[in-house]
Amino acid sequence: MQTIIDGMTVGYTDQGKGTALVFIHAFPLSKTMWQPQVEALKNTYRVITIDLGGHGESDLVPWNDSLDGYAKNVIRLLDHLEIPQAMFVGLSMGGYTLFSIYRHYSDRVKAMVFADTRAQADTEEGKVGRQAMAEVAFKDGASAIADMMLPKLLAPSTIEHHPEQVEQVRQMILETPTAGIVVDLVAMASRPDSTDLLSTITCPTLVIVGEEDQATPVAESQYMAQRIPRSTFVTIPQAGHLSNFEQPAAFNQAVHSFLEKCLL
Repeated sequence: MQTIIDGMTVGYTDQGKGTALVFIHAFPLSKTMWQPQVEALKNTYRVITIDLGGHGESDLVPWNDSLDGYAKNVIRLLDHLEIPQAMFVGLSMGGYTLFSIYRHYSDRVKAMVFADTRAQADTEEGKVGRQAMAEVAFKDGASAIADMMLPKLLAPSTIEHHPEQVEQVRQMILETPTAGIVVDLVAMASRPDSTDLLSTITCPTLVIVGEEDQATPVAESQYMAQRIPRSTFVTIPQAGHLSNFEQPAAFNQAVHSFLEKCLL
């Protein structure tokens, strides 16, 4: 479904009843990546997914080139839906956005799930890499980005044994406008370091990572979990960076078990 917020079209889904559970997608994908979670959790929670600007059904906002802007988009959607507080799940870029939400709107956060993400800002080498990728996107389009990203997003075992998943992820990338990809890369490269934020987190927090994640390795997630007070840490076997999509049953069980405890 779609709505108009601040004059811009925002694509989202809103299914189920109960405590609101908001999913924030990864680069360079869309809310579609969360379909396995929507189907599994909508009978227990009010499950909301959103397309960030320039993805899926949401308008591109070229000047909205920061993760703070993405965070504001999520909060404005919750305002539109009259949801004062929610539980959030963010994967990769969605996790970076979730850090921004907690930094600026902590009163809106009931619980958080950081999946396959990191707290640290990009290194100088990382920023150069994002600029190079933006140049590739500008020159050669989303198909070239798909070729670059698929080995980073999916575990080798997924690529070898599950071509249907590979194709699904490729199609999600191909549906993302080049301009949206470029804006994402600018936003991620300029994001602040969130390491100092970790020890200040007071809400229930789960950190999830795929055991074969090459983009944000297990050690980076362990680093986060060790510094977030009373956090829970879960690894997902036979999964890479898109642990929710590669091993949805294990991912859903981890999220559901964690959230059940939050709501006791």
